[in-house]
Amino acid sequence: MRPLLLLPAALLLLGACQQTAPTTASSSAPTEAAPPTATSAQGKTYGATITSEGAQPLSALPTLLGTQDSAQVKLVGSVQEVCQAKGCWMTMKLADGRAMRVKFKDYAFFVPKDISGKTIVINGWAHREIVPVADLQHYAQDAGKSAAEIAAITEPQQQLNFEADGVLVQD
Repeated sequence: MRPLLLLPAALLLLGACQQTAPTTASSSAPTEAAPPTATSAQGKTYGATITSEGAQPLSALPTLLGTQDSAQVKLVGSVQEVCQAKGCWMTMKLADGRAMRVKFKDYAFFVPKDISGKTIVINGWAHREIVPVADLQHYAQDAGKSAAEIAAITEPQQQLNFEADGVLVQD
């Protein structure tokens, strides 16, 4: 039953990255990384204001998640890749070498496109999901992959992903 509940959430998240930003000034969805929500000695925050206090290393995520499908956590690690279309997602490298995709709650904020390699703190929900081929191809396109690389994606993937309500980019 639980996988059926995750399907609508996954579809909403997919649609979020594919939205076209309205051209009116009344739009609440950002079209590019907005100025940080807050700036402190720890760095710049996007989304909900967070600090590094209590953050666990990304390598601890499998233990924190255990056998659960999802868990609310605060993690610290390095950005591997950022969506070059809008900054609407990023990836972090897990201890096993796989990438964990980080999206932003309610599509309410984006991060700068030039933060690859920077240390960040993320707060939100880690969750396991099966990502369909169309989504994987869309992410590859956002990342600037070649047509051949995109066409080579032919199987859905079991992934560990994250929905962040706040991101602290450390200086």
